[in-house]
Amino acid sequence: MERGFRGLMSRFWVAAAAIGVVLVMIGDVGLAQSENKDDDFLLEGKGHLKIERPAKLSKEDAEKIYQRVGPRMARGYAATGDLIARDFRKWHRYNASPYRSATHGNRYVNNYGNGVAANYGRLRQGEQMPVGAILVKDSFTVTSDGDVFGGAMFIMEKLPEGMSTETDGWCYVMVMPDGSLLGDSTGDRSEDVRFCHSCHITMASSDYLFFVSKKYRH
Repeated sequence: MERGFRGLMSRFWVAAAAIGVVLVMIGDVGLAQSENKDDDFLLEGKGHLKIERPAKLSKEDAEKIYQRVGPRMARGYAATGDLIARDFRKWHRYNASPYRSATHGNRYVNNYGNGVAANYGRLRQGEQMPVGAILVKDSFTVTSDGDVFGGAMFIMEKLPEGMSTETDGWCYVMVMPDGSLLGDSTGDRSEDVRFCHSCHITMASSDYLFFVSKKYRH
C-alpha cells in the first residue's frame, strides 16, 4: 500500500517554525494559522480563534453542517498527496451523523473504514482486525456563534504481525486540516502522536479500538 505521509511535509514545518505563521487555504477560504498545532482552520464564519466551548448540535444540525463543509475538509486533507486522505470519504461511514468525541478534543467526528475493516462495526471482544484495515476520523467544530472550523484527520492502520510492536501493531497518523503531517507513529514526528496509543491502550481487549455508540450508528 502506498503511504505518502513519511517525510512528505518535513520542509513545511521547518518553514513554519522560521516564520511563526503559515498561510493556508481550505476550499475558497484563506486564513492565518498560528504555530500552535492544536488550532483549527476556519471553514465558515468571521475569523480564526481558539475554541474553548464548542456548540452543542442536534444530530440533524451536525449532519447538515458536515454535508456542507465535508468536501472542503477532504480537499484540505488530500493536499498531503496520500491515497488514504484522498479516498476515505468513499469508504463506509459507521456513524449516521457527526458526534462529539471527548478523546478528540470535543470535536465533532466521523468514523470511516476501508473494505478490509468491514468487521469494525461488529468486532467481538478478543477478536482482531485484519492486516490492512484502515480507520479514519475526520473532525470539525462549531462555535456558539456558528463559526465552523475544520479539525485534524486521525488515521489508524493495522500493520503485519511483528511491525510496530510498541503500538501493538497499529500505525497512528494525524494530518492537519491543510494536509500537513502532525505525526506518523512509524515515521516522521512519531513523538507527536505517541499519545494516541496511550489512549487506545485502554481498549486492548477490543484490539485497541473504540466504537461508535449505538445512538449514532448506521
